[in-house]
Amino acid sequence: MGIRGAAVATVISQLVSALWVLKFIFGKKTLLKMRKKYAVPEKGIVKTVLSIGMAGFIMNGTNCLVQAVCNVVLSSYGDLYVGIMTVVNSIREIAQLPVSGIANGSQPVLGYNYGANRPERVKSGIKFSVMVGMIVSLIFWVTVMMFPRAYMAPFTSDPEMLRDGIPAIRIYYLAFFTMILQFSGQHTFTALGMAKPAIFFSLFRKAILVVPLAIFLPRTGLGAYGVFASEPISNVIGGIACFTAMMLIVWRKLTRMERVNAEKNQVVSTAL
Repeated sequence: MGIRGAAVATVISQLVSALWVLKFIFGKKTLLKMRKKYAVPEKGIVKTVLSIGMAGFIMNGTNCLVQAVCNVVLSSYGDLYVGIMTVVNSIREIAQLPVSGIANGSQPVLGYNYGANRPERVKSGIKFSVMVGMIVSLIFWVTVMMFPRAYMAPFTSDPEMLRDGIPAIRIYYLAFFTMILQFSGQHTFTALGMAKPAIFFSLFRKAILVVPLAIFLPRTGLGAYGVFASEPISNVIGGIACFTAMMLIVWRKLTRMERVNAEKNQVVSTAL
């Protein structure tokens, strides 16, 4: 079936996955049973869900926008570079899985403890996710910079693509380890219900930074490699900006919560 077969396989996998989830939700093993009366939408709940989920939606949407812009710019340099970008994006999807998984997995813990007024545990969760995410990112970064051919080999054996793709990969992943700053900051905002900064930083790194850079940098003499250079620049600027904002907004708020809790405990101890 050729390329159509890959598309059909994707649709079949999505359908099977959806049916499996529905079977579990309505099955006997789940602790929270689905009922028709719970399926009636409530405006307040729907609004909250949409505002929090919008950050992830925009992040995925801007990824599509960036890929489209990069492919359009690279097509003017030949199909070879479009193919290289496809390989680079495939590698990135695999490399991002553990990093985004750590950030996503921390959200329920952060949100629960924030709602339970346990700021010290929220801080601990943020530290843990950043530390583990950074270690995983650094391991990938070191290996991809040292062995770029090994990462490309499963996707292509074309000598020309390997020749031009190796420097492209090294440029593209030059600052990959800073991605955890973006993921950690953005997912922390989302976990604590701060939708506006989460949405802003989703747009900031991709739509505001990568797209203009991908269009401008090739004209500075970098050629096709300018498109690949837009990624590490946006990683550094976007990651630092998002993480710094998270520290200034969230960390300070958590510190104030700790101070208030300590004062309350002091009052109770004095009264006793």
